[in-house]
Amino acid sequence: MTDCLADPHLRYSAPGRDHDGPREIVILGSTGSIGTQAIDLVLRNPERFTVSALSAAGGRVDLLAEQAHRLRVRTVAVARADKAAALREALAARYGTEPLPEILAGPDAATEVARGECHTVLNGITGSIGLAPTLAALEAGRTLALANKESLIVGGPLVKALAKPGQIIPVDSEHAALFQALLGGTRAEVRKLVVTASGGPFRGRTKAELAAVTPKDALAHPTWSMGPVITINSATLVNKGLEVIEAHLLYDIPFERIEVVVHPQSYVHSMVEFTDGSTLAQATPPDMRGPIAIGLGWPERVPDAAPAFDWSKASTWEFFPLDDEAFPSVGLARHVGTLGGTAPAVFNAANEECVDAFLSGHLPFNGIVDTVAEVVAEHGTPAVGTRLTLSDVLEAETWARARARELAARTGGRTAKATSEARA
Repeated sequence: MTDCLADPHLRYSAPGRDHDGPREIVILGSTGSIGTQAIDLVLRNPERFTVSALSAAGGRVDLLAEQAHRLRVRTVAVARADKAAALREALAARYGTEPLPEILAGPDAATEVARGECHTVLNGITGSIGLAPTLAALEAGRTLALANKESLIVGGPLVKALAKPGQIIPVDSEHAALFQALLGGTRAEVRKLVVTASGGPFRGRTKAELAAVTPKDALAHPTWSMGPVITINSATLVNKGLEVIEAHLLYDIPFERIEVVVHPQSYVHSMVEFTDGSTLAQATPPDMRGPIAIGLGWPERVPDAAPAFDWSKASTWEFFPLDDEAFPSVGLARHVGTLGGTAPAVFNAANEECVDAFLSGHLPFNGIVDTVAEVVAEHGTPAVGTRLTLSDVLEAETWARARARELAARTGGRTAKATSEARA
């Protein structure tokens, strides 16, 4: 499996403290769900990990300052330049007369932090803005614990050109599961990757029944506690489509050999089927600290990183086929991944805009994937292929976002008019 981005059979040797002391970690997106759970793991394992730098968007500067002070980091970065003064003030309140850490601010701050001295960069940023920090970490030779799936999806060829075998350790629960299960055989022995999906809050509903779904309904995920964008992506199963593309890129397995099954309990995070008929499944109670621990500590496991099952208690685990008619996003993602080039970037950017439109009440639930599909169709077959550049990605994203907003506004306007007429 030496041509895979995430190769569990190999150990990539990154610079930074490791055997002679705690492993130095940089956490991008430290105030988000992945970041806060990573910090919890670090604080419970001070002999294994230390954090040298943090970055966040800037919406929670008090929490960022608290994290920085507790972890005694060297650098704190905030993406919103207008939050720099508030961050400095929050840090000063905690540090008192002690010297403050270095403060970086602006849209490139996370990228600068990602290339700083450390052993592992945990990219927990949400959205395609995580691409530049991903590329910076890889170029600097850091081990990349990747929770930001969008950066791999929109910039797949760019990431593949930079990453050395074993340099990326996936943090998504599904890909961390595949990473571990793949240790059961060689790549030639892999028949199929099976990615599990909880089914989100609307499992079992038809497409017609999804028409009246509200943002409140869609944000009520039955299993996981995540940010709003990822939660909506889970409800539409766009998240699962993105994970199919990610699995293809990480493990170099063709799309036709990557299957999605619905598993409501979210106990089995993914499976690998081998050519002899054996299937290896990775299972834990739903808790992201387990995958985070794999990302930060590999090839060693972190004891008690997350809860384990109580096998003395009876439980039922269910598996169902995916309803492609009600949830067409996975099939659309396969199509986009097969097209390659800038098509995944268009898919992801259009989806992010449509999720925003849905959350603000300007687009119906089914309109999210329908609008994304329309943007993808208008984009057509990309011509750049393996010659993809960062400029290509950014240009495609800009177009896709603008077009998605136009289409969402048109759809939202028609929906509002129809609702008004129905009430009349």
